[in-house]
Amino acid sequence: QVQLVESGGGLVQAGGSLRLSCAASEGTFSNYAMGWFRQAPGAEREFVAAISRSGVRTSYGDPVKGRFTISGDNAKNTLYLRMNRLKFDDAAVYYCAAAAALGDLTPTLASRYHYWGQGTQVTVSS
Repeated sequence: QVQLVESGGGLVQAGGSLRLSCAASEGTFSNYAMGWFRQAPGAEREFVAAISRSGVRTSYGDPVKGRFTISGDNAKNTLYLRMNRLKFDDAAVYYCAAAAALGDLTPTLASRYHYWGQGTQVTVSS
């Protein structure tokens, strides 16, 4: 059973930065691709970023390309999402997820992910 716990959300001004963390069960990164999704009120869950099991491959959703960076620290069993130049549209609950990906893939569909964290709220103010 994979356990994921997000942290680092909060209130940030538009244009500012924030780093989210996701603490994972030991050994998760070697067996799972990892991803970040977000969900705003009344909206569907949206793909944000993913990183492959090797950590070599990454993928990003179009709205965050060039502003967000996904990374992992195997020694700390922690996944990160660095968010720069935040916009009002980035406000949402952010979820960390793990996918039992074959090969070294970066799944972008939520249905491919088997384990989810409880989410952390990001609010963007003016």
